[in-house]
Amino acid sequence: MSTPDGSGPAPGGGAALAQLVGTALASAHDADSGDAAEVRAITDAMVRLLIGAPLHSDGKLTVVSLATEAGLRRNKLTHKHTGLKDLFYALVKARTLVPEVLPDSTRARADKQQQDLARVRAERDDLRGQAQLLARIVQVLEIENSKLKDTNAALEQQVAAHAAVPDLTRRRRRS
Repeated sequence: MSTPDGSGPAPGGGAALAQLVGTALASAHDADSGDAAEVRAITDAMVRLLIGAPLHSDGKLTVVSLATEAGLRRNKLTHKHTGLKDLFYALVKARTLVPEVLPDSTRARADKQQQDLARVRAERDDLRGQAQLLARIVQVLEIENSKLKDTNAALEQQVAAHAAVPDLTRRRRRS
C-alpha cells in the first residue's frame, strides 16, 4: 500500500490490508455460523498486532500471540483458518522487508556501522590467519624439540658408554 500521493508506503499498510481481507472474508461466511465471528476476531487481532497495540497478548508477531489476541485457541489458526495464518505471516514478512525512509543522520550512522562491521570482520579474518600460522609454528617447534631431545638422549648414552672406559693415562701419571 502507498500513501494517496504515491510517495511511499502507508503507515500501517499491513494492518489496513488485514482489516480489508477480514471484512471480505467475514461477509463471505454465513452470519449464522461462528466462522464470521472468528474471522472478524482474527483480523481485528492482526490489525492490533501489526500496529503495535495488543490488548490481550504479549505483542509478538507469532501465531500464538495472534490466537491469544483473538481470544481463540491456536489450532483454529493452524487447522481451520490457515489462509488467515498465512496472510498474517506474509504481512509480518512484508513489514520487516520494507525499509523505512531514514533521515540523513540515521543513514550516515548506519553506513558508518556497516563500515565498522566490515573493518572488524577483516581484522577478525586476519587474526584467524595469524592464529593458524602461530599454531603451525608451534607444531613445527614441538617436532624439532622432540628431535633434539632424542638426539640429546643418544649423545648422553654415548657419553655414558665412554665414561665406563677407564682413563689409563691418568693412572700412569700418579705412579
